[in-house]
Amino acid sequence: MRQILTLVVLFSLACSFVGCGSSESYVLIETNMGDIKVLLFDNTPKHKENFLKLAEEGYLDGTLFHRVIPEFMIQGGDPDSKGAGPNVPLGSGGPNYLIDPEIGAPHLRGALAAARTSNPEKRSSGSQFYLVTGVLQSAATLDQYERVKNIKYSPEQREAYMTQGGRPDLDMEYTVFGQVVSGMEVVDKISALPTRPGSRPIQDVVMERVSVVR
Repeated sequence: MRQILTLVVLFSLACSFVGCGSSESYVLIETNMGDIKVLLFDNTPKHKENFLKLAEEGYLDGTLFHRVIPEFMIQGGDPDSKGAGPNVPLGSGGPNYLIDPEIGAPHLRGALAAARTSNPEKRSSGSQFYLVTGVLQSAATLDQYERVKNIKYSPEQREAYMTQGGRPDLDMEYTVFGQVVSGMEVVDKISALPTRPGSRPIQDVVMERVSVVR
């Protein structure tokens, strides 16, 4: 019951930021450990359109969640991970383009965000993404990030960080373009898996199908 209430709170909060109507776009990530459904934000149109395109083309089907860190995130979307052997280094693959940043939304628990390599423009990977698990934050910690990052959290954002959790250390560095609306228990289960060096799960977590849904 607590899991359901948490997702309802975060979904409502996401809608308050981006506006939710009758035309929201959702993507279902079906994995060998369960399904995860995400809402894509209208106010990050470049990332939204790209993720929908990848899903419609089947680009992500068969890729792995190749990097998982407890109390942080799970990362996937590297096309090189399809059928990759256990000792194959992953995390560098993607289409031959980057996406201009659309930075602004916070990294609350369940946030869908674009991964990227280090670049001054903070442009996103064309296909790699991560889902935030995170930890509960204190008011003092949020005050510190506001000072260091020169940002101001709304009362609703502060409440969400303190009661649901997230990773404010990533704010203003990566584009958040969606939110988990169901299946957060699957994300948590994946994030807790034993890993090899490099944070790749010993047990492959396969995105069997990634599709656009209602």
